[in-house]
Amino acid sequence: MPHSHCGGQGFKSLRIHVTKISAVTLPISDMKKSVDYYSKIPNFKMVFGGSDTQFTSFMIDDGEKSYLNLKLDEARVSNFGRIIFYVDDVDAIFSYMENDKTLSGLGKLESKPEDATWGERFFHALDPDGYKLSFATPIGD
Repeated sequence: MPHSHCGGQGFKSLRIHVTKISAVTLPISDMKKSVDYYSKIPNFKMVFGGSDTQFTSFMIDDGEKSYLNLKLDEARVSNFGRIIFYVDDVDAIFSYMENDKTLSGLGKLESKPEDATWGERFFHALDPDGYKLSFATPIGD
């Protein structure tokens, strides 16, 4: 009798694993506001769509590409969790976001950078639709 893949037996001998998250898609209410906001974040490059479209993709290229997609959708739920972006210098990006009129006008900085017990320096922000974002830098021992 063949092993059932649903029961996990068939996967024990396979050497497969998830390697990364390729993309996250957020349903948003106002494409122009969201495109204006995300296009101001360093290293977010718009590669598809735009302010007047139903779907827009931003590529984050740090050697391994990942994508943040925005989909125009009135029936969104903003309290879904949090997206955490690693950055080179959390204090520098906080200062940049605090002083950039587009980012500070369309989004909200919820906290100042702080060191966490789990080994990151981070701060929290909200995007124009209220999605929870964190920007973090691993801190050494």
